Amino acid sequence: MKLLFLHGPPAAGKYSIGRRVAEATGLPLFHNHLVVDAVASVFPFGSPGFVRLREAFWLSVLEQAAAEQRSLIFTFQPEPSVSPGFPAKAAALYADAGGACLFVRLHLSLEQQLVRIANADRGRFGKLQDADLLRRLHADFERAEAAMPASALEIDTGRTAPEEAAAHIVDLLGG
Repeated sequence: MKLLFLHGPPAAGKYSIGRRVAEATGLPLFHNHLVVDAVASVFPFGSPGFVRLREAFWLSVLEQAAAEQRSLIFTFQPEPSVSPGFPAKAAALYADAGGACLFVRLHLSLEQQLVRIANADRGRFGKLQDADLLRRLHADFERAEAAMPASALEIDTGRTAPEEAAAHIVDLLGG
């Protein structure tokens, strides 16, 4: 049983690549924006209620999946409103249940992020689309990413097509 923990900056392709890995492996895709959007419908992003509930929902789903020996793919964007210990808690849930967590880091330059966030499909999940806000938050995102656990695989999605990135991840998962 494995938790594939796909992480990276805005517009790095977490959902697109995660979807391709899910199609290739049959693993469910737990896209972080499913919870972010649900909680943000009631609480403002970053507010205490939002932060507490978002993490509680994420951990509840991961805990139940681990308890039922379910492998899954989780997408995640490190950012300052997430508690620094969250990735380790997620990994521990799988380790404690006899599984493993594989961290996979997706890279994308700020310049490429700025181009990609203009894609209309990002609005479907309430994803960041404001270029000025991305520029202002970039250093915060970089610091949060630097605090992530070591990755089993790192992929530059500015140089690697989603299909190729997914194939590398499927290989990492063991087929």
